[in-house]
Amino acid sequence: MATENVNNNDSIGTRLRDLRLKNGLTQEELADRAELSKGYISQLENDLTSPSIATLIDILTLLGSNLSEFFANYDDAQLVFTPDDYFEKKSESGSVTWIVPTAQKNAMEPIITELLKGQETDEDYPHEGEEFGYVLEGKIKVVVGSRTAIAEKGDTFYFTADKRHLLKNVNEDGDGVSRVLWVSCPPQF
Repeated sequence: MATENVNNNDSIGTRLRDLRLKNGLTQEELADRAELSKGYISQLENDLTSPSIATLIDILTLLGSNLSEFFANYDDAQLVFTPDDYFEKKSESGSVTWIVPTAQKNAMEPIITELLKGQETDEDYPHEGEEFGYVLEGKIKVVVGSRTAIAEKGDTFYFTADKRHLLKNVNEDGDGVSRVLWVSCPPQF
């Protein structure tokens, strides 16, 4: 049984306890199977002692894991992104802000597209995947192949990306700016 991703701040003891609980074992049951004392398992889980490599391997084997899996899931990927992390590209039509700058390596890519009055995104050619958007501000026309629909602030759109598609700002209110949270899966922006 593979372990799940864990927080980098988790100690080996915390991770062992989580894995033991995931396997539905008490400290006493694990101690019996590993031929160790319940007190030793408690000390391990509370980081009062450190296991030898051989003992750690034995415990992980009993828990359906191994050293490679146990430490491979020590996920250090950034979890929260702030405006300091964002990357913005401005153009005559508006701007695109990549709010998860490393998203090209992920399954989906979120951006914020800001379109000035009367402007539109570049037409995107058909590709594999799906696209989702949430209108943060203004009013846009969603064009997918020969279909069009209007989406206003608070509305969402969703489509498969197998046809040419684009967004056009049709907002006539105030400064006419429209902003959209747009997510492509897989990354395309």
